[in-house]
Amino acid sequence: MDLRAVLMGLAFALMWSSAFTSARIIVAEAPPILSLALRFALSGALGVGLAVLLGQSLRLTGSQWRAVIVFGLCQNALYLGLNFVAMQSVQASVASIIASALPLLVALANRGLFGLRIRPLGVAGLIAGSVGVLLIMGSRLGAGTDPTGIALCVLGVVALTVATLSMRGTGTGSNLWAVVGLQMLVGAAALLPVGLAVETWDVTWSPRLVAALAYTTLVPGLLATWVWFALVGRIGATPAATFHFLNPFFGVLVAWALLGERLGAVDLLGVAVIGAGILAVQVSKVRGAF
Repeated sequence: MDLRAVLMGLAFALMWSSAFTSARIIVAEAPPILSLALRFALSGALGVGLAVLLGQSLRLTGSQWRAVIVFGLCQNALYLGLNFVAMQSVQASVASIIASALPLLVALANRGLFGLRIRPLGVAGLIAGSVGVLLIMGSRLGAGTDPTGIALCVLGVVALTVATLSMRGTGTGSNLWAVVGLQMLVGAAALLPVGLAVETWDVTWSPRLVAALAYTTLVPGLLATWVWFALVGRIGATPAATFHFLNPFFGVLVAWALLGERLGAVDLLGVAVIGAGILAVQVSKVRGAF
C-alpha cells in the first residue's frame, strides 16, 4: 500500500471518529433521527451540487446504483441512525470502540461469503486489532453502560459491514461526488418518515449545536465519505476497513478533548496494539494475502 493510501486512511479514521463526538453534542439538544435526516439532506445536496459544478455525470452504472442504495440504507439510515439513537445513553468513545469491530466482520464475511483467503499474517493482524479494541473496551465498560445503547451500536456495525461489502467490485469512476451525494440523499429519504413518525422537532438552538451540525455535515458527512469511497477503490474493502481499528483511539481522544471523557494508559496501550494489527494486515496485503 502506497503512502497516499496510508494518509487517506489516517485522515478518514480521524474524521470518521470525530463524528461520534459531534453526534453526541447534537443528540443532547435535538431529536437524533430528524437531525440526522437533516444532515444527510444537506450533505447530499452539497455532494450533488459539487458533482454538477465539476461536470460529473449523475448517470450511474448499475454497480454504482447498487452501492448508492445499499450504502445509503445500511450505512446512513441503519448504522448512523442506530448510533445517533444509542448516543443518547452511550458515551461517544464507547460507540467508536464498537464501530471498530468492522475490519474483523468484513474479513470474516469475505472469507465466509466469497472464499477470500486470509494469510496467517493477515489473521494475526486482525486478531491484534481485536485485542487492542478489547483492551480499550474493557477499560471503558467497567463503569457500566446502557445495554440497549450497546445493542443498537452492535446492530449498527453489522449494517456497516453490509454497506462495506456492497462496495465490492464497484468502481469509483469519474463521478465520485455524484455517488457520495446521492447515497446521502437515500439516507435522508429513509430516515425522514421514521423521524416524523416517532419524534418531534424540539431543538435547543445554541452555537455549540450549530457548530456540531455544520461540522458533521461537511467533514464526517461529506469529506470523510468521499475519502472512504476513494480509499476502497484504491486498495479494496478489507484493507481499507482495517483503518476502522483506529476508531477507539481517535474516538476516545476527540471525546476526551471536547467532552471531557476519560483517557487512560490502557487506551494508549490499546492503540499501540491496534496500530501493529493494521500494519500486519497491510504488509500481508502487499505480500499477496487477502
